[in-house]
Amino acid sequence: MPVEALRGDITRLEVDAIVNAANSSLLGGDGVDGAIHRAAGPELVAECRMLNGCKPGQAKATKGYRLPARHVIHTVGPVWNGGGKGEAETLASCYRESLRVAETLGACTIAFPAISTGIYGYPREDAAEIAVRETLAAMDRFERILLVAFDEETLGLYRELLG
Repeated sequence: MPVEALRGDITRLEVDAIVNAANSSLLGGDGVDGAIHRAAGPELVAECRMLNGCKPGQAKATKGYRLPARHVIHTVGPVWNGGGKGEAETLASCYRESLRVAETLGACTIAFPAISTGIYGYPREDAAEIAVRETLAAMDRFERILLVAFDEETLGLYRELLG
């Protein structure tokens, strides 16, 4: 199946592109963002400085540097504010824009973390539904799309939704 769920460390995956759940500065932070920046090395933050940040729902690409992935696609997810401030559309846009950027890079394989479900507080069930819906809609354009879970709960949600 072109869309797969797995539990693991996104920084260790040998794919064409990994997606970074970044903050708007793109200069590193906590969670997956910090892990990607640490694993990629200081060259990543140097390139990110030249991108002038990123708005929620958008995506920008850099090289992967010391990562096994050739590219990092940085996207800024929404902060959960109860669901009435366009969070679902912004999160869906993160997936769509990241997939669009991946295509422009010629990526055939891409891995996503659970965008916005950490410090940004997006409910995991809702976020998983959006992730699965948006990646399944694009599966014919890629050889492999990975939904990478950091924990068993998220992995279970992805697997249930993928059938």
